[in-house]
Amino acid sequence: MQSVLFGRPLWGYNLFVNQRYDAIWMVPQVANISQSYFETLRRRPAQVAPFVWDPIFVNQRSQDLEHHGEYRPRSGPKRLAVMEQNHDIVKFCLYPIFIAEEAYRQRPQDIALLQVTNTERLARDSKEFIAVMNQMDIVREHKAVFLGYHDTPNFLSKMTDVVISHQIENALNYFYFDVCWQGYPLVHNAHMCRDLGYFYENNNVLDGSRKLIDVLTSHDGIWQEYLTRQRQILGRYSPTNPQVTAEYERLLHAVLQQAVV
Repeated sequence: MQSVLFGRPLWGYNLFVNQRYDAIWMVPQVANISQSYFETLRRRPAQVAPFVWDPIFVNQRSQDLEHHGEYRPRSGPKRLAVMEQNHDIVKFCLYPIFIAEEAYRQRPQDIALLQVTNTERLARDSKEFIAVMNQMDIVREHKAVFLGYHDTPNFLSKMTDVVISHQIENALNYFYFDVCWQGYPLVHNAHMCRDLGYFYENNNVLDGSRKLIDVLTSHDGIWQEYLTRQRQILGRYSPTNPQVTAEYERLLHAVLQQAVV
């Protein structure tokens, strides 16, 4: 839809839709908007398959970082990070910036800096983005910076105390899991994993700012319990989780049975 509406070329006239798949599986977060797309174009039912994540890559990338890249409390005001892709509205930085702004208006002494990655182009070239940002106290008081691309484990370990995130129809994402696995407080609205991090509802900026203030005022008192709890929760997505493997076994069995028939 975005390609059609906003002139982002994809396949042009050369669209090929393979209609000979034996099964169509999709991860849960795309089912709401993509299931019918898959089914109509490929002319067969689509099914939700378990979302699978493993910390192997974040662990490898973090092994040489201080404390293996895991969160540790530091004294003084906190460094906030927003690390959305900013390719489209699905994961865009605007609402996290608003959340940081609302918290900053109430607790400026607790916020050292807001760092917004993947926005260097926007802050340079987008007049609309610049105009909106110039309404923010946190920007006007030189407590915000707009940066280019940074890899997650390194940026968390060296530059970040709190991560603020926002999504539309992307309520499971490896980024959220990487952040929480490493014990960093994540303020987010991803309802499919609402027991991770600090969850706020929908697009509610005030709710998000309240959760951010909770982090600023109390997280460091529970950081060890938080880290343990995040890793326990993330076990539900592990490829070694018996429920995950059982569901994939069921899906594969259904495909094989269909082939026999």
